[in-house]
Amino acid sequence: MRKEFAKKSDIKLVGLKIRTNNKNEMNPQTAKIGELFGRFQGQNIANQISHRKNPHVTLAVYTEYESDENGDYTYFIGEEESSFENVGSDLQTLIIPASNYQKFTTDSGKCPDVVINAWQQIWKMSSSDFGGERAYIADFEVYDQRAIDPANMSLDIYIGIK
Repeated sequence: MRKEFAKKSDIKLVGLKIRTNNKNEMNPQTAKIGELFGRFQGQNIANQISHRKNPHVTLAVYTEYESDENGDYTYFIGEEESSFENVGSDLQTLIIPASNYQKFTTDSGKCPDVVINAWQQIWKMSSSDFGGERAYIADFEVYDQRAIDPANMSLDIYIGIK
């Protein structure tokens, strides 16, 4: 994985969310993320977003951390929005606050293996690997044109740092 420092301003998102934790996500009986991701894509939720800023670029956000990667968190999947006007009643909104990030770009591979392998590497990293202590405010994955082919995809993962 390649890494580089990145600074991002606020990001407004519209999409879907659930509450989960990594322990539950490792068990197919209790995992929720795959189902929500499938619903977002299968029901073409992105086309219900009125003011899409970057159509076909999906962000998967880990936020509202109870503690760290071992506690509960909110998983939000959606697209960037220029305005929260006319948001459908079945959709949620999220603002990722401006922050500093360590951006990781994965090698190409099969989904979900690429994502799982990247996170397993990230969980083993120390503050010095991140260039600072993790903030646990919002971390996110960016699924763009590089992620269209699930058999050969790549993505960016942004880890918030203090």
